[in-house]
Amino acid sequence: MPRSTNNVASRRRRKRVLDRAKGYWGARSKVYTVAKNAVDKALQYQYRDRRVRKREFRKLWITRINAGARLNDTTYSKLMGAMKAQNMEINRKVLADMAIHDPQAFSAVVQTAQKKS
Repeated sequence: MPRSTNNVASRRRRKRVLDRAKGYWGARSKVYTVAKNAVDKALQYQYRDRRVRKREFRKLWITRINAGARLNDTTYSKLMGAMKAQNMEINRKVLADMAIHDPQAFSAVVQTAQKKS
């Protein structure tokens, strides 16, 4: 019995890898074995950086909140501690947006957080 090769599936698999490698430089977009390695590495970076993106955004928000807090004569850590003591649950993304686009509202939040009860 002759050897059977599934050319349709093989070609589809190789084509899928080469399509993903479109735009890569040189052999990385033309040669299957090189493209396969490049695509595998790219997928690893993609998986890792979906998590790194979350860290970087949190860092950015904290920096913006700290800048806004310092304009209101406090620091990030003091502000967050005061908000926790007042049971104010505003997430960092919203606070950072307020600090940048609506400084009056951010100042009101700072004043409310610092009230003694």
